Amino acid sequence: MQRTSNSIPINVVIADDHELFRDGLKLMLNSAEGINLTGEAWDGRELINLIKKQQPDVVVTDIKMPITDGVEATKFIMQNYPAIKVIALSMYDDEELILEMFEAGAIGYLLKNADKSEVIEAIHTVNQNKPYYCKNTSGKLTKLLAYSRYNMQKQQKEAEFSEKEKEIIRLICQEYTNKQIGEKLFLSTRTVEGYRMKILEKMGAKNIVGIVIEAIRLGIYTPEL
Repeated sequence: MQRTSNSIPINVVIADDHELFRDGLKLMLNSAEGINLTGEAWDGRELINLIKKQQPDVVVTDIKMPITDGVEATKFIMQNYPAIKVIALSMYDDEELILEMFEAGAIGYLLKNADKSEVIEAIHTVNQNKPYYCKNTSGKLTKLLAYSRYNMQKQQKEAEFSEKEKEIIRLICQEYTNKQIGEKLFLSTRTVEGYRMKILEKMGAKNIVGIVIEAIRLGIYTPEL
């Protein structure tokens, strides 16, 4: 059952075949408020067995693991426990594997060098059934995710954006800062910040990567190929 109240901790299971990395992740999560680490697995098969017993809220799993990898484990989770939210972990920006994880049913993605605040934010975000993309996602992967079957199959949002919002979205996608956007559109930096917060809320995004993916998907922004 998905936790929505701040007073009820999010039950989390982690999976990674490197014990040293698992230990670091455990230390990070055990000290995080609102998160309850309930189990760990060293490969996908053990992860599946844990899922059957515990049915946690969120799974944070490596993609490349022995016996059963993260993609196959995620497919099993989605087929049998679709309410569980999966975050994919990758040591590097391996675009094709990360894309496979999203198409298998993952809703979040983090590089293994993500800091504690981003890991915690990702867990809380996906637990609310919102996607989370690593802040360091490459431009290539951003485009792949935007044009992938993963996004084609997502439920269409009815969010409507004003022309001014669309203009700001396009500039955000081009990596303009709030100050630069303000200068270009004759708006104060504070006004641009307000627009950005509203755009993030409408899109259900947490960072610029989420904005770019949604903007491409909605036809608001077309990146250079």
